[in-house]
Amino acid sequence: MAVQDVLPPGAAAQAAPAGPAESADTAATAVPAPGAGGVWRRLRARRSAVVAGTVLAVLVVAALAAPLLTAVSGQDPYTYHDNLVDSASGGAPEGAFGGVSAEHWLGVEPGTGRDLFARLLYGARISLFVAAGATLVQLAVGVTVGLAAALGKRWADQVLSRVTDVMIALPMLVLAIALTTVVPEDFPRPLLLVLVMGALNWGGTSRIVRAQTLTLRELDFVAAARLGGSKPLRVVRRELLPSLAAPVLTYAAILLPVNIVLEASLSFLGMGVTPPTPSWGQMLSTASTWFRADPMYVLVPSALLFVTVLAFTVLGDAVRVALDPRAAGRLRVGREVRRRG
Repeated sequence: MAVQDVLPPGAAAQAAPAGPAESADTAATAVPAPGAGGVWRRLRARRSAVVAGTVLAVLVVAALAAPLLTAVSGQDPYTYHDNLVDSASGGAPEGAFGGVSAEHWLGVEPGTGRDLFARLLYGARISLFVAAGATLVQLAVGVTVGLAAALGKRWADQVLSRVTDVMIALPMLVLAIALTTVVPEDFPRPLLLVLVMGALNWGGTSRIVRAQTLTLRELDFVAAARLGGSKPLRVVRRELLPSLAAPVLTYAAILLPVNIVLEASLSFLGMGVTPPTPSWGQMLSTASTWFRADPMYVLVPSALLFVTVLAFTVLGDAVRVALDPRAAGRLRVGREVRRRG
């Protein structure tokens, strides 16, 4: 019985005899990913990651608890308050800071008087749902296409790689606008955004998965699984997918803020969710005509969008470092050099 057949995946690569050059390549590409405990410890050690994670946790909890929080404030995102806007000035909110009061914590919407706090909370639900759903679709399609290209025959790799190149080169925002305009109006808009964004932006995931799989399939633990009689699907499920988890999760953390901005862009252009359903991008689109009369209506949703995207970006960078032992090692060496200097 071969040694590789006895050792668990990952250890076989270390036990297999190899020349100096091959050993160096294997050490560079087959570093085992840290366990969940190690990743969590590295994330907690980074203050920026803790702050970003706390901000996102508060945002997600607030979005999920939007009905409860709006009930506490005594408002909802759909009720008009004509008495809170000044018709003589074209609908600008009465009072300071966009109509901020004990009843309306962040003011009211110009022209309609709808509560801004309630609309921001319900808009967060739409933005986060669309971004998370689109990210899942992109990962599912990208991982499938990348694995098929790397493990398939040469002609399949050529075809799928060219399709991936085309998808990356296409102007995604223009295509998203075109696709959302031809779909019937009665189709659920958030679901449409998830499908359109997911179907148009999986190319980056596919490229990463293909490149990683081409490297992994040459390693000893994958070859041992094949020689042991494992079927291709079992090799993918037991050997390749666990090794692909780190780069895929890292890229997912980058895709989330990109999808939040894309949803806001589509809603800003009038191609997102339809009124009266609130959305951050839709609110910014409306606010573009009120930035002089009511700066609060511009600053609050734009600041919330900025903080959310920044928090996802910072957390994504922290996840990348935590999942990459070599990057974490380089950071430790750098800190030691600075401390001694």
